[in-house]
Amino acid sequence: MLEAAKSSSFDALFYRYNSLYLLRRHFRAIGISGDLQPASAGDRPVLYIMNHSSWWDGLLAYHAAKLLTRRRQYFMMEEAQLRKFQFFRRLGAYSINRSEPADVRASLRYTARLLSEGGSVWMYPEGELLPLEHRPLELKEGAAVVLRLCPDTAVVPVTLYHGLFFHPKPEATLVAGPPQIHPWKAMDRHSVTALLASCLREQLDGHRRLILEHQGHMPAGFEPLMKTGGSVHERYDAWRRGGR
Repeated sequence: MLEAAKSSSFDALFYRYNSLYLLRRHFRAIGISGDLQPASAGDRPVLYIMNHSSWWDGLLAYHAAKLLTRRRQYFMMEEAQLRKFQFFRRLGAYSINRSEPADVRASLRYTARLLSEGGSVWMYPEGELLPLEHRPLELKEGAAVVLRLCPDTAVVPVTLYHGLFFHPKPEATLVAGPPQIHPWKAMDRHSVTALLASCLREQLDGHRRLILEHQGHMPAGFEPLMKTGGSVHERYDAWRRGGR
């Protein structure tokens, strides 16, 4: 497996590139509701579990974590992709190769080590990229293995909902749910996985309903994660207003 090789100088440079160019170029708005560093988790290690429905998921999670947390952040990434984009290792990405059981075990042990050393880790426990509306949402057992290896960990479920609504650029919202703190060591992997799947599934369905109830507009209470990127539609409206 490929371990993370964090570089603070590269991290600072890439964060500016991601926030000031990549995200603003491709998104009209990004917002978040909830707390990525919940006080109720205390000093426990934090494992973030997130649904996985777009190429942008990792960069959106990275952006939110840089803005809203102070802990060292790590991200599990498919080995084929990480070998292609090895610079992500310098941001805290490390690999998992799901086709090799020995590599999977090594990656999960490495995840538990990062957590026990005080880092926070982002995982996509569906195990593959699936369409946003794909149901049922089902999780692999990797997160459960990690939690049994590092049972003091708090799990923060994070859901992402994105779409093209009233503008040419998509809008994305993240919801960080309440931390899940349970006696992981006393639970079997199936029970842990079922609990996490139920939590993430209910949160994502509630997140979806909230966006639909607001007809695609970002609901009140979401904290903006970047300055709104103007779209062609908005620039045209501004031109029309100025021409009156």
